[in-house]
Amino acid sequence: MSNNLKYNIEPTNVHKTIGSYMLADGFPLVFDLQKSHGSYCHDSLTGREYLDMFTFFASSPIGYNHPKMTTPEMIRFLGEVAVNNITNSDLYTTEMASFVETFFQLAVPKGFKHAFFVAGGALGIENAFKASFDWKVKSNFKKGHRHEVGHRIISFEHAFHGRTGYTMSVTRTEPVKYQYYPMFDWPKVISPALKFPLSDKNLADTQKREKLALAQVKQAFLDYPDDIAAIIIEPIQAEGGDRHFRSEFLKSLKEIADEEEAMLIFDCVQTGMGLTGRMWAHEHLDVQPDMFTFGKKTQVCGFVSGDKIESIEDNVFEVSSRLNSTWGGNVIDMVRCAKYLEIIHEERLVENAGAMGKVLLKGLEGLQGELPEIVSNARGLGLMCAFDLPTSAERDQFRGKVYDNGVAILGCGDRSIRFRSPLNVKEEELGQAIDAIRMTLKKMY
Repeated sequence: MSNNLKYNIEPTNVHKTIGSYMLADGFPLVFDLQKSHGSYCHDSLTGREYLDMFTFFASSPIGYNHPKMTTPEMIRFLGEVAVNNITNSDLYTTEMASFVETFFQLAVPKGFKHAFFVAGGALGIENAFKASFDWKVKSNFKKGHRHEVGHRIISFEHAFHGRTGYTMSVTRTEPVKYQYYPMFDWPKVISPALKFPLSDKNLADTQKREKLALAQVKQAFLDYPDDIAAIIIEPIQAEGGDRHFRSEFLKSLKEIADEEEAMLIFDCVQTGMGLTGRMWAHEHLDVQPDMFTFGKKTQVCGFVSGDKIESIEDNVFEVSSRLNSTWGGNVIDMVRCAKYLEIIHEERLVENAGAMGKVLLKGLEGLQGELPEIVSNARGLGLMCAFDLPTSAERDQFRGKVYDNGVAILGCGDRSIRFRSPLNVKEEELGQAIDAIRMTLKKMY
């Protein structure tokens, strides 16, 4: 199919062309935008279809070419919006207003009043940090400080928050993502994630590590009095290995943040928009942060804030240009997100993610029972599921072999495989994935 551009590259030359100008070491398939459908990626190079447990790093919420996204009216609407890239920070449209209202009505929990939109999850986090710095420094001036204090963020081991300026200083996964880049020397705390199955022994070990982590957090506030603006944590550490935290631990972080006059920020870029069976993962855990960031499935990225920030009258939401970006997100991403949210609401896809997540986890636990020397630590919340293999090398080998067997999937952490299916995945598709995994593992071992 012609792309109506001067240089119309054939599928056989896609990797070669891209590789001539930049690193092109992603999936070997050439994604067909027209023929991919539902939970399946169509490879225009070979004509083969792959079951998608990857969804563009968890950023495609309802699969490919959903019928409600591909009506003539919707295609025309998206095309009209795409012709001009509006600077949302200065020029306002009915399309933007419709998105903002949809987002707050269908996605944002009660108690959050302010929003900032930008292109890129890391930039959403960057601006949440800036809002926190601004609030903390001004709070300190009110307390009598004469110099700027309030420029540090507490983060956790195994965290991934992005690759931009501030976020590199709180990213703690593979060194290739931050090594040799200058970073801030901010407090880093151990991350006391759960290990599954949740036996008495594993729970006791988690609680022991939680106490140590909380002691480290408290010590950081003692070491840097009035200088810590926020604590940031992913409710489930995704890139770091699908590492789950207990609600009791997150509640303790909130208590400390309130006592020490700091923001608690939840990074919900990967865990949000329904993947866990609730719109946001922390809704399972009965903890409300002061701010949370969003991205990936939401298409447009950013952060929302509650009312703690209002203790400073001239906070970033009240001062023109204190936070800003040229595009303020992207209006076509906003339109797409609004429609996605309507579909998710109409088709009850958050509920589907919860139900299908139970099916997927049961399948993974079954594999763990069948192959206990190979599969371990099966875990999940909604469709955000994962399991471990014995080593990093075996995990990487498995990814290639299961791809050959028709399933596109991702690794995470040291030796984990993570599932990131669309919210409308079907039970038979999850069964297909489990069967392919079983066949692949039995051939490997």
